Amino acid sequence: MSEERLQFQAEVSRLLEIVAKSLYSEKEVFLRELISNASDACDKLRYAALTAPDLIADSDGEGASDGGGAFRITLTVDAPSRTLTIADNGIGMNRDDLLENLGTIARSGTAAFLDTLGAESKDDVAMIGQFGVGFYSAFMVADQVAVLTRKAGDGQGWRWTSDGKGEFTIAEAGGVARGTRVVLHMADGQDEFLDPQRIRQIVKTHSDHIAIPVVLAGAAEAGAKDNGEAAAQEETLNRASALWTRPRNEVTDDEYKEFYHHVAHAFDEPWLRLHYRAEGVIEYTALLFVPSQAPFDLFHPDRQHHVKLYVRRVFVSERADGLLPPYLRFLRGIVDSEDLPLNVSREMLQNNPLVAKIRQGLTKRVLTELGKRADNDAAGYTAFWSQFGALLKEGAYEDFENREALLSLMRFRSTHDDGESWISLSDYAGRIKEGQEAIYTITGDDLDTVKSSPQLEGFRARGIEVLLLTDPVDEFWIPAIAQYQDKPFKSVTRGGADLAKIKTEDAAEPEAEESAAPAAETEALIAALKTALGDHVKDVRSSERLTDSPVCLVADEGDMDMHLERLLMKHNRIDSAAKRILEVNPKHPLIVRLAADAGGDDLSDTAFLLLDQARIVEGEAVPDPAAFSRRLSAALARSLEG
Repeated sequence: MSEERLQFQAEVSRLLEIVAKSLYSEKEVFLRELISNASDACDKLRYAALTAPDLIADSDGEGASDGGGAFRITLTVDAPSRTLTIADNGIGMNRDDLLENLGTIARSGTAAFLDTLGAESKDDVAMIGQFGVGFYSAFMVADQVAVLTRKAGDGQGWRWTSDGKGEFTIAEAGGVARGTRVVLHMADGQDEFLDPQRIRQIVKTHSDHIAIPVVLAGAAEAGAKDNGEAAAQEETLNRASALWTRPRNEVTDDEYKEFYHHVAHAFDEPWLRLHYRAEGVIEYTALLFVPSQAPFDLFHPDRQHHVKLYVRRVFVSERADGLLPPYLRFLRGIVDSEDLPLNVSREMLQNNPLVAKIRQGLTKRVLTELGKRADNDAAGYTAFWSQFGALLKEGAYEDFENREALLSLMRFRSTHDDGESWISLSDYAGRIKEGQEAIYTITGDDLDTVKSSPQLEGFRARGIEVLLLTDPVDEFWIPAIAQYQDKPFKSVTRGGADLAKIKTEDAAEPEAEESAAPAAETEALIAALKTALGDHVKDVRSSERLTDSPVCLVADEGDMDMHLERLLMKHNRIDSAAKRILEVNPKHPLIVRLAADAGGDDLSDTAFLLLDQARIVEGEAVPDPAAFSRRLSAALARSLEG
């Protein structure tokens, strides 16, 4: 097969443009990423060999010095040739694997995310690790990268090369050992990475936790075959033991941090760490991390977690189904079971009662630790909540067993301080007014929009607190929960809010009744508006909730919440909106004036202007912009004439 010259996927080209600017705060992380990839390749082969032992015996080809037995990662510095080679004897790749792993980023949402990256932002570029594509970091230090690889069990080797400028080549290669060898041709100015002492320091700092030996080949190995001389000059640079098996008091914070970077393919700092061993009916070790930054694909529809499963230190699965509930998919780390069978299949994992028990134990432990943080570090917890709170809300309607714990972890903005701080449901319950029979909520697309909603006016005037909800999931967990401490959740955008019977001694009372239009005039105006609007609305009625705005739209008591309805229409889940109730404020000067004139002028244009005004405030499109413009122009003309 002749050499193929191919183009990188557009997202890869964009990523390489960012990498080429060398905006990482520390270029040395390229070696950590390549060693992590090599470690993963060895783990995958170890697991595959459980059911196909011939794979691990496959050691044909140049450079296989261990007879295919023990796994290792070999680093070779060749200063005269200005190359650094990272080699492993793991699973290896075939042509299709090379195309998928080194030519594309097969992660949904990548293109949109890359569009948001600032080309000059170190913080943004540091998020490269969230793609799990640390291989491309090699181009921070190399102007040419060659990959020699052969997949375990295949007879054909392959060579991949690129200068990172938009193209790569793939060709067949002979005499290639099982595994992958990445050869970096160092760019000018990157001589520090050709210094063996610098390599030792980087591995010790970033990769000491790797459970596979990382060895530095001596100078003789660059030109030696498997003659024993090379092995004699090899130096193991890391402890080569599973970090999670060590006692916690023997693991430093830096070691934990670097293990997090390895297992999460991330560059941020872990916000929370859980390292413990469960003993009893089932035994397992967990080393879990909560990131400080939300991964870009956190809300991908597949909702997969990213915690690796090991069985007695042997890697089994990148993400075992059933190991964690979907709402804890922000966790990164490993779980190592003593009880599961090594050859457990994916289907067995999904239905294994031991996995269910591990899941139960992990979930309770994580929620307990989050609760401790919430109690002892309020500022830190609200930072966590701003990143991952929407996921715990998913848990509130998915996980009945842990619902109370999840409710206690929830945090909200509210009208108590105009959305400035986060409060708990317990905080809200402690401020409920005498006679208040519900926990009031309002949902919307963003905080500024919901804070400015006219539906809140009457509640604010009476000092009645309303939760300000802006996550799409808010429309779903609230119906599932229904109530908290015997108080039902109720949207302020629905009719039936009986505010008059709630005692508000400590709040500013609404304006006096004398400022309102006479009841008879208001009733006449409402009747005229009903006639003019006809079936464009479900009803027109006087409002208790408005103090500053003339009108607003509300859903009838039994109808769908208006924000949820807009969401469903946006995603084509429903075809049409329900008719709304138009509420008018009998105390507003405009309504007072209209009520006084209700028996005279034709109110048709005015009625539709009021309806369109209410729609605009709700963020809805005016159905007939031309008619709206004509009516508004006519109203302004009459005003000027008057």
